[in-house]
Amino acid sequence: MKLNKRVDRQFFEVIKMIRDAQYNAIKSVNAELVKLYWGVGEYISKKLVSAEWGDSVVDNLADYIQANYPEFKGFTRRGLYRMRQFYETYRNHKFVSPLVTQISWTNHLLILSKTKTDSEKEFYLRLCVKENYSKRELARQIDSCYYERVMISKKKVSPLVTQISPDAGEIFKDTYILDFLNLPEIHSENDLQNGIVNNLKGFILEFGKDFAFIGQEYRLQVGKKDYFIDLLFFHRGLHCLVLFELKIDDFKPEHIGQLNFYLEALDRDLKKPDENPSVGIILCKSKDEEVVEYALSRNLSPALVSEYKTKLIPKRILEKKLHEYYLLGESAIEKKK
Repeated sequence: MKLNKRVDRQFFEVIKMIRDAQYNAIKSVNAELVKLYWGVGEYISKKLVSAEWGDSVVDNLADYIQANYPEFKGFTRRGLYRMRQFYETYRNHKFVSPLVTQISWTNHLLILSKTKTDSEKEFYLRLCVKENYSKRELARQIDSCYYERVMISKKKVSPLVTQISPDAGEIFKDTYILDFLNLPEIHSENDLQNGIVNNLKGFILEFGKDFAFIGQEYRLQVGKKDYFIDLLFFHRGLHCLVLFELKIDDFKPEHIGQLNFYLEALDRDLKKPDENPSVGIILCKSKDEEVVEYALSRNLSPALVSEYKTKLIPKRILEKKLHEYYLLGESAIEKKK
């Protein structure tokens, strides 16, 4: 059936209403389920704490439900103890109240089983609500130590970038994990660039869903010569252009000069009047922190130098690195006193 554009648009509006209603229904069911699991967990916890029940009673309850109400899925011994853990983990934390029913039970179980500290749990709860992660997406972020990398990055983001947004420390990271590209250890800049463009879904998950892709080898004309930016994005939250220059070796100070040139060209010739200044990121395979500090110390453009890794970094390494940054921060505070 062929429709004119006006009728087609009207039909699409009806389809959107149906889909929105379906989505809201699923959210509503999820919220009620999470409330139920919280309530059951609270009931069991209080019975155990008061010694009115022993562990064997919980086992008997699971057997009773399975025998008499097999249609009630998830209320096994393991499931009941997870509900108890869910309640006992968050019962004294006010931050959970507005968040707890906004993510799925499977995502709650992932966070409970794969995180250690309260701050880490809160981080992933808020991230799930903000980004609307699926189970697979959340698992990937936890496995890639997203929390530790964001915490480390907060301490390194240039003040010129945070002037655009105080949340820049959560948007940009010091280290990016590009394991989804499946790159060999030895690869070219073209391999890296093409890999990112061909795997934009994975790239956006790693870098953030507010990134919108504009172009690869984006052409800038300055004077009589053409120049090409490796990758150009627009960030909806920051409301600015973000360029990436890709380097498959160690960071060099001269990379900053090239980056500043591109940023100036973007702001003069492409940036719209209502947009914020463009941000530049040099994404390199490795870097010396002291060299980066020297190179950026007098830089007047919002620029960052980040590393990329083609494989997951062991969690213990990033936890140790984060601990070292906390110690350095405490030492700096003590010196000021």
